[in-house]
Amino acid sequence: MSRAGVADRVAPATRKTASVRTRLPALERISLRARIGILAALVAAAAVVLVSVAAFLIVRANILATLDDNLLQRASAAAQSELADPASLAGIPPEVLGAADIRIALLQTGGAGIPKALSAEGPASAPPLGDDEIAVARGEDPYSVRTADSPDGAYRVVAVQAGQGRALVIGQRLAPTQEVLTKLGIALPIIGALGVGVAAAAGVAVGRAGMRPVQRLTNATERIAATGELDPIPVSGSDELARLTHSFNEMLGALAASQEQQRRLVADAGHELRTPLTSLRTNLELLAAADQPGAPLLPESDRVEILDDVRAQVAELSQLVGDLVELARDDPPRVMAEPVELTDVVERALERARRRAGDVEFDVTLVPWTTVGDATALERAVLNLLDNAAKWSPPGGHVRVEMKPIDDWTVVLEVADRGPGIADEDLPHVFDRFYRADGARTMPGSGLGLAIVRQAAGRHGGAVWAGRAPEGGALLALRLPGRRPPD
Repeated sequence: MSRAGVADRVAPATRKTASVRTRLPALERISLRARIGILAALVAAAAVVLVSVAAFLIVRANILATLDDNLLQRASAAAQSELADPASLAGIPPEVLGAADIRIALLQTGGAGIPKALSAEGPASAPPLGDDEIAVARGEDPYSVRTADSPDGAYRVVAVQAGQGRALVIGQRLAPTQEVLTKLGIALPIIGALGVGVAAAAGVAVGRAGMRPVQRLTNATERIAATGELDPIPVSGSDELARLTHSFNEMLGALAASQEQQRRLVADAGHELRTPLTSLRTNLELLAAADQPGAPLLPESDRVEILDDVRAQVAELSQLVGDLVELARDDPPRVMAEPVELTDVVERALERARRRAGDVEFDVTLVPWTTVGDATALERAVLNLLDNAAKWSPPGGHVRVEMKPIDDWTVVLEVADRGPGIADEDLPHVFDRFYRADGARTMPGSGLGLAIVRQAAGRHGGAVWAGRAPEGGALLALRLPGRRPPD
């Protein structure tokens, strides 16, 4: 197919899409309350139209049925009276049947001749006659009912048998009935229009009342965007909009907590970074001053000591920045979860911890255990537990490392030292970011290691807690899900 043909086929669809797009802004400019009112008016209009049409048809059918019954009763009564006698019909006016707009005729048929109609005031006053009435006179039908046209208007015509070869025919003008139906046809649309207006007003009122909580949410979001204040919104009721408001307030609370956590993290990070940066700057300024012309010569031993101090401070800053980056990530690590042998993770962490711990010994009791997660994050968490225990252990001390299965699906890794332990008031906070007990402020570290342990435990569906060890020092426990590997 040529490019022109493809363009011709694509053009109508493009024009249709453009037309839809041009109509959408006009619809979007209408408020939701107005849409609810319009929808209520349309629904009411549809209901009114259906009810009006049904009511008109039912009333019309009932009026005609009542008229037919009355005419048939009168015709039957007249057929059984002297009106069925042709000699008596001429002398009886139609008022005897109770209506001045009634025409009466006696239709006679004999053999194959033309039917004759006799009326009280002559043939001109006879009701409209037709094949239906002739069939009744011939005995083919017991009665007939129909609407017939006449020069002076429409008539409702009934015919009943009045003896052999005769039928009594009564016709009544439909003008009064049609006048009633016309008035009804005018009244129903007027009443329907009033109902549509009331429904539209009710729809707008209901929309305004129903949209009030949504308006409060809108005002709250605009206020938050303008001021940054995260005050909750008052809630009333227990419907879906109240639940939406509750959810919005919970979101505001979570956002406020996140902002507070971010502010605290920045403040704590700035406080922790200030000390090593100040010391590092002081050492660098000292080295730079010693290299100036005419400055006193700095002894080599002091230079080596200052350089070693600078390296230690750079290492401390690197570790602190790495810990901050790890803790600042609120999303789970982008590593595919895979089966992890927890025993191998603990052994690798022990190998690294022994190189750092000096003369501290680790008493290890491990059991086979498989969990699902990130082996690197778990190894770092275990290493932080081991480093913390080694830091607080006395020279030549022992650290107990023990894995204890609680059930078939849960294991606990306990790390206990024989140091001074943790004060009761510090136990609930040892895993908080930058939290350091009074006795730990002079110790090396950033106060982030145990916070990383808690973060890793949460990401793997576990938990951490602190307590006192039977050995007299601190007990830190890491609980993880998993299972025993099959034998």
